[in-house]
Amino acid sequence: MSIDQKLVLHKKAFHELTVDELYELLRVRSLVFVVEQNCAYQDLDGDDQDSIHLWLTLEGKTVAVARVCPAGTHMHEISIGRVVTTERGQGYGKQIMRHAIEVGIECFGAERIDIEAQEYAKGFYEGVGFKQSSDTFMLDGIPHIKMTWTKG
Repeated sequence: MSIDQKLVLHKKAFHELTVDELYELLRVRSLVFVVEQNCAYQDLDGDDQDSIHLWLTLEGKTVAVARVCPAGTHMHEISIGRVVTTERGQGYGKQIMRHAIEVGIECFGAERIDIEAQEYAKGFYEGVGFKQSSDTFMLDGIPHIKMTWTKG
């Protein structure tokens, strides 16, 4: 897939985010995880402050979001989470995940990255190099699995 010249990657630590950028990231996360998935959960979990935030915009519209958490924050290992796409089927999810893996390596020296994936998305995450590493468990009323990416 060719990258549209108007597709822009943004990468910032929490303290670098403007108020408007933070609002947009939280708005998109809430739109998908709370409204679309009808799931009341604690999105503001205290891990954002230590994370690197990534988002893709297309002509100024946010189309994908993710955060990369250092080891010992959200999970024991370095982790990627809050992965959202607002324009499905366009490849933006894979792009944001590839960038998130690169950030894990670049910023945190990742040799291994863990995620808590919604079970239905297993194939998507396998497509970017993750492998299932746990049995199914319930998280916020939704079946999840732990998946792991390893360098190399």
